[in-house]
Amino acid sequence: MAATGEARYRVSGMDCASCAAKIDTAVRRMPGVEDVSVSVASGTMTVRHDETSNLTAIEKKVAGLGYSLAPLTGKAKRAPSEHLHDHHAHEDHHHDHDGHDHSSHNHADHGHYDHAAKEIEGLHGHDYKPMDGPWWASKKGRLTIVSGVALVAAYTVGHLVPSIASYAFIVAMLVGLVPIARRAVMAALAGTPFSIEMLMTIAVVGAVVINAGEEAATVVFLFLVGELLEGVAAGKARASIQSLTTLVPKTALIEHNGETREVQAESLKVGAVILVRPGDRIAADGTIIEGESAIDEAPVTGESTPLRKGVDAKVFAGTINTDALLRVKVTAAAADNTIARVVKLVEEAQESKAPTERFIDRFSRYYTPGVVAVATLVAVTPPLVAGASWLEWIYKGLAILLIGCPCALVISTPAAIAAALSAGARSGLLLKGGAVLETMGKVTMVAFDKTGTLTEGKPKVTDVLGFGYTEAEVLSRAAALENGSSHPLALAILERAKSDKVPVPPAAEAKALPGKGVSGRVGGETMSLLSPQAARQNEPLSAEQNAQIETMNDEGKSVSVLVVDDKIAGLIAMRDEPRTDARAGIEALRTAGVGSVMLTGDNARTAGAIAKGLGIEPRAQLLPEDKQRIVRELQTKQQIVAKVGDGINDAPALAAADVGIAMGGGTDVALETADAATLHGRVTDVANMIVLSRTTMSNIRQNISMALGMKAVFLVTTIAGITGLWPAILADTGATVLVTANAMRLLRWKGVFDGHSMKAR
Repeated sequence: MAATGEARYRVSGMDCASCAAKIDTAVRRMPGVEDVSVSVASGTMTVRHDETSNLTAIEKKVAGLGYSLAPLTGKAKRAPSEHLHDHHAHEDHHHDHDGHDHSSHNHADHGHYDHAAKEIEGLHGHDYKPMDGPWWASKKGRLTIVSGVALVAAYTVGHLVPSIASYAFIVAMLVGLVPIARRAVMAALAGTPFSIEMLMTIAVVGAVVINAGEEAATVVFLFLVGELLEGVAAGKARASIQSLTTLVPKTALIEHNGETREVQAESLKVGAVILVRPGDRIAADGTIIEGESAIDEAPVTGESTPLRKGVDAKVFAGTINTDALLRVKVTAAAADNTIARVVKLVEEAQESKAPTERFIDRFSRYYTPGVVAVATLVAVTPPLVAGASWLEWIYKGLAILLIGCPCALVISTPAAIAAALSAGARSGLLLKGGAVLETMGKVTMVAFDKTGTLTEGKPKVTDVLGFGYTEAEVLSRAAALENGSSHPLALAILERAKSDKVPVPPAAEAKALPGKGVSGRVGGETMSLLSPQAARQNEPLSAEQNAQIETMNDEGKSVSVLVVDDKIAGLIAMRDEPRTDARAGIEALRTAGVGSVMLTGDNARTAGAIAKGLGIEPRAQLLPEDKQRIVRELQTKQQIVAKVGDGINDAPALAAADVGIAMGGGTDVALETADAATLHGRVTDVANMIVLSRTTMSNIRQNISMALGMKAVFLVTTIAGITGLWPAILADTGATVLVTANAMRLLRWKGVFDGHSMKAR
């Protein structure tokens, strides 16, 4: 097998799924092409090819079908024989970040998304996105207007000079039909004989032959209007996801040697320090190195309340700094920031087809030829068998041809899925493709990881008890001993001292006692903070103290004992606490009729204590392979399992589950390992994903029934002679528009469960 490369293109002028199928068929038949995936929703095509393929020829072929192409930067490996933009072939994007490529055709102004998209010579590669400007400025828009004007002119001429009316309509019809017929011929040569253009062409030419020129011209115009509406709708779904990229500001204030200057956000390198003023959008993913402020993440993740973030906290590009000056150190270049990754993920997801969509695609492959056969039978059988009027039945046959356009049916699934993926991404839910979206709604059991998924992932001080000392005195002394340590338990104590505003005096001679704790001198007192076992060796604990430690241990807490001048002065208990919305998230799943189980490597006591508070069944002391085994066991009991984890230590279980969901705080989400991810790390998001999936699937069912229903109705009325050619084309165009509009309703979808209340919001 020769080495393979991948080339990605932005394809414009492709608005309905049958366009995508035509391109797919044509490109697949080219030599050296191994696989093609075309996405209407994101307007992209990815071609996997080996060295024998000739990309220039592939590009010409697609152009011949009436679409324009622009290569997308990415890891497009070109075969050595390719000299077309050879600098495109670099494995990584080192020159793409500044937005200036070394190519003479640089359309950096056409949307920051394709800041390195090149034109292919001899092609009009200008309209990268469908409907970039107003609809009437696009190629389709202009053709529709010209065709409409010609139709009006034909009516006028026909009224004034009735003798030449039929010729006037034929001219009006040709204005719109010539481009359609050209596409039909190209598609037939490229392997799609039964394209919608072909059906149109046959029907219209047939209508002229039987002297229905006026109807033929009207049908062409209506067809063009329908195509235009589809284009507008397809553009809407695409714009919804691309609008995320517009959230990142164009410029940033960079600090260099004490001076600030404004630079293009795209040019920021990893490690640069940027200043973010209150009210500004943050220009890059990074970590805060100075300042503390509330960050509004609503535009990126849909999180409604601003989050307070201080030094070392991560921030995302596109989020808004609300109330204080921040210095942020850039951690990701523009092409790799969270938003860019989300958009890329969603676009790739829209290329991966859902099972329903594959079925409909297969169905339409037989449906269209089937309709042609039925139309032929309708046209010739009654006249031949019963001696009926040829004109009347040929007319009916032509109308059936038009009803046979599978457009509405074919777009029913991808339009809904594209809209749902975009809506999900705006609420911080990322699903990798239609198949994941479809499976998600069927999930019956969710297996959660404990640490970092159901819990915060870092210990918090839960109880402070003093024996002869106040709580504040115990905390203050313990914090003094732990100051400067980076151990998680130490950090928990310091965090609590800070939030309780307890003074932390300096400690002298502080030293760690391995396996036991820490000791030192604070303000003339000798003291140590020890584990209960180590404390008992020095000083026996009273029965009451032992009982208190035991109770706390049963609640899954770890306890440290403060000893001052050889006397037991207090106890501090810590635990990795559940996330604030963990309980609500598990209830939300229950509401949706989905079970949940907690898998953890932690000891049974801690796991049990946390699980009891959340109302979930615990499985404790598991190794990563045990988690995978449990997922498999659940599957053998006919459960559809979703596994939720941070994607790091539970990769095997994530892979084994029907749907693996990575939950995390944004950038460190293992987006790449899982099938889906939540950007917030909210437990309720899992239930939201399931609801989104169910909503989408019911939308798809409505779409399919609308598309088939309208066709069935018009099929009957046509044969009965009630409706003619115009309503026939409306049946298809109308259905397409209805289906697309219905699918677009999903763009407005918002999560049902939020973390605070169980009320639907």
